[in-house]
Amino acid sequence: MPESPTDPVFWNQRYLAGQTPWDFGGVPLALRRYLAGASARRRESPRALIPGCGSGHEIAAFADAGYDVTAIDISSAAAARARAQTGARTGVQVIEGDFFTHVFPDGPFDCIYERTFLCALPPALWPRMVARYAELLRPGGALAGFYLFGEKEDGPPFGLATDEPERLFSAAFTLTRDEPVPAAESLEFFAGREHWQERIRKTKAS
Repeated sequence: MPESPTDPVFWNQRYLAGQTPWDFGGVPLALRRYLAGASARRRESPRALIPGCGSGHEIAAFADAGYDVTAIDISSAAAARARAQTGARTGVQVIEGDFFTHVFPDGPFDCIYERTFLCALPPALWPRMVARYAELLRPGGALAGFYLFGEKEDGPPFGLATDEPERLFSAAFTLTRDEPVPAAESLEFFAGREHWQERIRKTKAS
């Protein structure tokens, strides 16, 4: 198998072989709670982006909460799974493409959802990823999701060090929530190492 997680074949082969220990298989409780409270915060006709969407379990949850949803994955096998999950639902599009280079005509977005995307890519790409998040989010928009902490060796997944989120995000984002995810709400693969975090896109980068 290709050993670079930036190579679509790396992910295609794992999806096709059923080697997807990162796949939660549903909508995590922390996201359900976030979306339940989002109606009081969101603008009219909000737009959400799910990068590295994988099998796309969360797409319908965002759509049901009133978002127009764009999901993207570099893996054709993952994108096919996500399309099968969502069917012909109105207001949803699933793109096979590169998050870093794809042109999103429906942006800027009101929310970007993070789930096993940052930890799937080499840490050298993380600053570029955060810059792309800031580019695609409107000022005041939300970056919310799950972040894996721990070791980087033998990744993916590549875990964050305790002080890394501040260095990565503080110039463009304000942290508004940071909560450890109970082990019972995680896959065994991630148990005890995940945090649910919410950030707001600053009006101006500092």
